[in-house]
Amino acid sequence: MYADFSELSERDRYKLLIATVMPRPIALVTTQTKAGVLNAAPFSFFNIFSEDPALAVLGLESRRDSNAIKDTTANIESTGELVINLVDRAIAEPMVACAASLEPHEDELAFAGLTPYASRKVSVPGIAEAPVRLECTLFEMRQITARRHLCVAEVQALSAREGIIDLQSLHVSLDAYKPIARLMGESYAELGEIFTIPIPSAPITNVNDTP
Repeated sequence: MYADFSELSERDRYKLLIATVMPRPIALVTTQTKAGVLNAAPFSFFNIFSEDPALAVLGLESRRDSNAIKDTTANIESTGELVINLVDRAIAEPMVACAASLEPHEDELAFAGLTPYASRKVSVPGIAEAPVRLECTLFEMRQITARRHLCVAEVQALSAREGIIDLQSLHVSLDAYKPIARLMGESYAELGEIFTIPIPSAPITNVNDTP
C-alpha cells in the first residue's frame, strides 16, 4: 500500500496519520479568558519537544465550519498561559467529556465533574484529578493554515499526585502513574507490557543469520 499525500483529501490524510502514528499522549489543556472564565479541552496532537528550554508542542485546530479559532487558542494568545494536564484511566471519561461542544461561557470542568487546582507559576488552574500537571507559558504561536495553529509552550513547573515521583531521585513510578494514550476514533489504550532494551555497544547481528 502506498499513499501519495498530494493526491489525498485532508480528511483521508488525517485518517491515515492518526491510525498509524499511535499511541499518542493526551494533553487535557486548561486555559482561561482574561476575565477568568475557565476552559478545558483534550488534544492528542501533542508531545514534548525540548528540555532546555523545556518545551511542549500542541497542534490546535480551528472550527471546521468557519475556521474561527477555538477557545483554547484564543485564551493562550490572550493570556500567554496554559496548563497541560496529563491523563490516566481514572479521568478518561471526564477528559472525553471536555471535548463536548459547549458555549464559551460554559465551564468544561464543571460539566465533566473535574476540580480546578491552583497553579503556582501561572494564573490558570490545573485539574486536581490529573496525575501530572505542567504549568506553561506561551513560547510561540504560529498559524500554519487557516485551520491549524502550532503552539509551543514553555514548561515552568510540574506537579504530580503523591506517590508518582520520588522527590530525591526524581524517579517516576510506573506502578503509580499509568497514563492512557489516544489511538484512533473513540479508541484509547492503557500501558501494556513494559520492557527494556539497552543501547548496544557493538553492531547487532542480523536476525536472519543462523548460528
